[in-house]
Amino acid sequence: MAENSNELKLELVSSPHLRDRDSVPKIMFGVAIALIPATASSIYHFGVTALVTIVASIVAALATEWVFCKARNKPSSLGDGSALVTGLLLALILPPKLSIQIVVVGSVIAVAIGKMVFGGLGHNIFNPALVGRAFLMACYPVALTTWIKPEGFPGIDAVTGATPLGLFKFEGELTAFGNLFWGNIGGSLGETSSLAILIGALYLFSRRLITWHIPFSFIGTVFVFTGILHVVDPLKYAHPVFHLLSGGLLIGAFFMATDYVSTPRSIKGQLIFGIGAGLIVVLIRQWGGYPEGVMYAILFMNAMTPLINRGTSPRIFGHSKGGESS
Repeated sequence: MAENSNELKLELVSSPHLRDRDSVPKIMFGVAIALIPATASSIYHFGVTALVTIVASIVAALATEWVFCKARNKPSSLGDGSALVTGLLLALILPPKLSIQIVVVGSVIAVAIGKMVFGGLGHNIFNPALVGRAFLMACYPVALTTWIKPEGFPGIDAVTGATPLGLFKFEGELTAFGNLFWGNIGGSLGETSSLAILIGALYLFSRRLITWHIPFSFIGTVFVFTGILHVVDPLKYAHPVFHLLSGGLLIGAFFMATDYVSTPRSIKGQLIFGIGAGLIVVLIRQWGGYPEGVMYAILFMNAMTPLINRGTSPRIFGHSKGGESS
């Protein structure tokens, strides 16, 4: 029977029925653009060695992803930008003048173990860049805690090569807030300049690539609890602003704790994630043997994400709270 050209046809397709305008490449390259200020600041402060580290990390990440795609007979996923962001982020949380061989090893581990063995983008449990750094920290602890002095801004004396957190924890020396803000301090490549990170964060918010829930609950928790400790004993505990501007708190909160894959889906879950990460940072910085704690805090909360999702995800319509059909 001939079909009536005026007949309405109902097409049945599976969900999702609503599609976001954002795509994986758009998000990933947006994050890469937001990291440009921190990248430029690292090159300005630490010179050509910073550029070599960044390029080596990115190339190793791209090459590792290409090899895995080839080995699994799947189309190359290099175009989605995720390997680029992983390599760039890893480089920015590594010390200056780190051996290129160590940088390459960390980048390979970040992509291979942190992402591809789980099935690729969207399936990884942990933030890949932090997986790479954690592996390097376990294998090369001395190299990962060896710092150099930045070249500094004209007219400003460069401070010691040690990180501000290390100086305060082990020597009781407090770094000036101005040096923390501009980046004239020792530390990992991309975490030294708070200004550069904040500029990148503003770009992320302006493009709506991240929401405020995780970064502000993360940073706010650290600020509140370090502030309480500072009021109790200002000589023993540093000012909360010092904790906000030093170490990897800002770059971790805005660029790694906001990872779409390894963090909770619901707003309530994201707030729990941020508060939990903030508490862990405070515990490690104040009473742990390690002056920094952002990496371990985010990785620990990544591991808790499935449990947080289970307890905070909205109930499916037609199902009871326990998951059974009503």
